Amino acid sequence: MSKNNKASLGSAVTSVILFMSIVLTNAYAEAELKSGAVIKDCPKCPEMIVIPPGSFERGSSNGNDDEKPVQLVTIGKSFAMGKTEVTQGQWKEIMGNNPSGFKKCGDNCPVEKVSWEDAQLFISKLNTKTGKHYRLPSEAEWEYACRAGENFEYCGSNDLDSVAWYGAYSSPAGNSKVTTHPVAGKKPNAFGLYDMSGNVYEWVEDSYHPNYNKSPTDGSVWLGNGYERVLRGSSWNGTQQDERASGRERNLPVYRDDDDGFRLARNLP
Repeated sequence: MSKNNKASLGSAVTSVILFMSIVLTNAYAEAELKSGAVIKDCPKCPEMIVIPPGSFERGSSNGNDDEKPVQLVTIGKSFAMGKTEVTQGQWKEIMGNNPSGFKKCGDNCPVEKVSWEDAQLFISKLNTKTGKHYRLPSEAEWEYACRAGENFEYCGSNDLDSVAWYGAYSSPAGNSKVTTHPVAGKKPNAFGLYDMSGNVYEWVEDSYHPNYNKSPTDGSVWLGNGYERVLRGSSWNGTQQDERASGRERNLPVYRDDDDGFRLARNLP
């Protein structure tokens, strides 16, 4: 082998070793992230909060039939959850358009009028951009993150006004004034997540089932025929009953409305 070839080979090996070192260092750093740590994979990417493993009681014995039976669910591994709902600005950065009905609310307001299928397309493009594994949360992960180790009626408080924009047409009327609002304008829950109750409904990955009988208890996605998908958290248009931590909604995966948006989850090593 010539000296030039040996030099080229040595340079290539060095580059591979350096690349692998960076990859392993980044993976190790993420594996060492503590609960509450913030992840941001690009300048305009959504901020993600590291959620610790743990257990919680899903559902409500006093709620609607589809919130029963109450089940103990154990999340065995940390994951990351969006600090806020995906915003109009973040959507425009990835998709190059803005489907929202409340465009005048601004880039820091949640994107809405997006279907479950639209959210999947956004996630696919974000994963390509970042090389990470973003996804919609499972319904169990969503409720676990909402409750944040507490037992409040809503996501972060028993005082709905302190954590949510809600109730445009309800009686008594809420505080939303028939519009979405900039994210993180209310108090966060114990995990540091904002607007888990109110502002916009949030699509999750699961198919809709009419109750929790035979549902997974490990936090995984509950697969089904996919005819309807679940939304959680209610919206600017929801009643106090809708806004509860255990409240559920569902619709066709192609359905779009100005109170429907989403929040991201992301796998950790």
